[in-house]
Amino acid sequence: MSGNSSQRLGQISAHLNPNDKGNASVFQDVPQAPPDVIFSLTAGYKNDTHPQKINVGVGAFRTDELKPYVLPVVKKADAILFNDSTLDHEYLPIAGTPSYTQAAVKLILGENSPAIQQKRVAAVQTISGTGANHTGAAFLAQYYPVSKKCYISKPTWANHRNIFSSVGFEVEEYPYWNPETRALNYDAMLKTMADAPNGSVFILHACAHNPTGVDPTQEQWKGIAEVMRAKGHFPFFDCAYQGFASGDLDRDAWAVRYFVDQGFELFVAQSFAKNFGLYGERAGNLTIVAKSPADVGRVFSQIEKLQRSEISNPPAYGSRIVDIVLNDPALYAEWKENLKYMSNRIISMRKQLYDRLVELGTPGTWNHITDQIGMFSFTGLKAPQVKVLKEKYHIYLTDNGRISMAGLSTTNIDYFARAVDDVVRNVRV
Repeated sequence: MSGNSSQRLGQISAHLNPNDKGNASVFQDVPQAPPDVIFSLTAGYKNDTHPQKINVGVGAFRTDELKPYVLPVVKKADAILFNDSTLDHEYLPIAGTPSYTQAAVKLILGENSPAIQQKRVAAVQTISGTGANHTGAAFLAQYYPVSKKCYISKPTWANHRNIFSSVGFEVEEYPYWNPETRALNYDAMLKTMADAPNGSVFILHACAHNPTGVDPTQEQWKGIAEVMRAKGHFPFFDCAYQGFASGDLDRDAWAVRYFVDQGFELFVAQSFAKNFGLYGERAGNLTIVAKSPADVGRVFSQIEKLQRSEISNPPAYGSRIVDIVLNDPALYAEWKENLKYMSNRIISMRKQLYDRLVELGTPGTWNHITDQIGMFSFTGLKAPQVKVLKEKYHIYLTDNGRISMAGLSTTNIDYFARAVDDVVRNVRV
């Protein structure tokens, strides 16, 4: 074939296939997403062969032997499932198993909640807390006409921004952590709430704020509710640590219940990953509180429709475990004891770390470690110090200085404290 003929065929091909640019992929302009910070940390830790390596990055409970913890009550519920000859693998209802969602609602709102008594509550089983956040956000993006502004705390769980921005919200931040006092930036938080457009959506951590471990006091929650009521803001609580934070299920639900008592319409995203140790089973719940039974019925119908289009039906195994425990008085009582074990171990690690830093005379004040609550502690360490901890001491944590207290134990607390003492004294920031 002559050169002219070949060129002519190429022209004809290009004319017939205008999108064919030398067999280039239609996905060639897709940008490469950065790796997930937490999972990258875990991968680095696993590949590290240093005998004293420590992983304080991942938010999963560990025993003092640094082993995953399967709750004894979960093992009992698992045995009940295994021996249930009537168990099948049929689809669950679109909104999940009613006995599960109703028990989850009672857990967060309290059995005697006025909202439950007035039948203005509904719930949908979700893919853990992440799914509850997403399902609630997707509904609000379609049916909440008041505002497209969503406010998240600074800092917050990284997924909050991703979830709400992905469904079309304009995501802003409200002050939360004060690096100078290493405590809640309460006044600045209230000012931002007062200045925000009326009816904005505010994501609130019900307890054990992630990543700081700093929670408002009950009096401060009352002040937050007062400003939010005056501005007509919509509270969207994220509750991933009920019972795990303080060891007391009712105490950890106090803020949510107060807002309900004050007459707010609100959503609560619930996760049973931490407080049941069901990390991989993705058992969650979205609790919806509205003004009337008719209102909540309409909302529920649309969320059910939305869920059908996204996941069709929720997964069964994890929710069955939770369902059995929450609806059996003896197992429920045992679960509360399991929760106390987990929360007490975290509290103990906080005290031991504080004591060792004080004994070492580590520069600065460290009472914030014991003042904070829940799995995480915002240490106040800076990125250059974190870098040395990783490279010199093989300690894996996020660059913002957040540590998971569950990664510490009686076997590594001394090594960790000496490493922190070193970087605080010798690394310029």
